[in-house]
Amino acid sequence: MLYLWVAAGSAIGGVARFWLSLAMIRLTGPQFPWGTILINVLGSFVIGLFATLTANGRYGAPIEIRTFVMVGICGGFTTFSSFSLQTLDLLRAEPLQAFGNVALSVLCCLAAVAGGSYAGLAFNRPA
Repeated sequence: MLYLWVAAGSAIGGVARFWLSLAMIRLTGPQFPWGTILINVLGSFVIGLFATLTANGRYGAPIEIRTFVMVGICGGFTTFSSFSLQTLDLLRAEPLQAFGNVALSVLCCLAAVAGGSYAGLAFNRPA
């Protein structure tokens, strides 16, 4: 059943990401990824707020609702929100590991996107 919550939330998050990206391009132009930055920051804020509010206590929420929002909506909206929450947890427990996570994630993801781009260019060459 949790998979259905993730699927529904992901659909909502994905559509919201697409809409906001287009809206930001219309507002600011395509030269700089302001939409992506806004999405990543907003998603990080939402997952941090929701995780903290619903972990326990006054606003505690069942696992289905937490999964729907945090994995589904936030994950569909931006995976950066998950990265940010995990890094904050590391920062609180193991600051050096948090900085390592940031450095490794950024460098590896940049290398991966560059590698994927180059591979796509190689496969897309005229015969």
